[in-house]
Amino acid sequence: MRVHPLALALLVPAIVLSARTTKPRKHAAGPIKSAKEAKAIAEQETGGRATSARRIPLNGASGGWEVDVRMPHEDKGWRCIIDSDTRMVHSKTRIDQGGGKGKADGPVRLVKGTR
Repeated sequence: MRVHPLALALLVPAIVLSARTTKPRKHAAGPIKSAKEAKAIAEQETGGRATSARRIPLNGASGGWEVDVRMPHEDKGWRCIIDSDTRMVHSKTRIDQGGGKGKADGPVRLVKGTR
């Protein structure tokens, strides 16, 4: 079997290009191990700023994470339950944001004589 030189010239660059290695993308593998990872997932899901994260028992051996997310310019935030094994949001619940002054709150009063 004879290979034509032109066919060989076209075939070699195609093989070289297909064999080129690209920078491997780091995929998250395994259960969520830190609060930082859980907060990042909740922030991506809601678009807010995660304020706290804690471990909770959830339907599996690895459990899950409960993350409170504060939403800027809104009256309510989110509480996300994240499955540690699948790295997916199991549920989202609206919560009142602490520390912010809502529409129903009156002016702040200063009571003298107390500590």
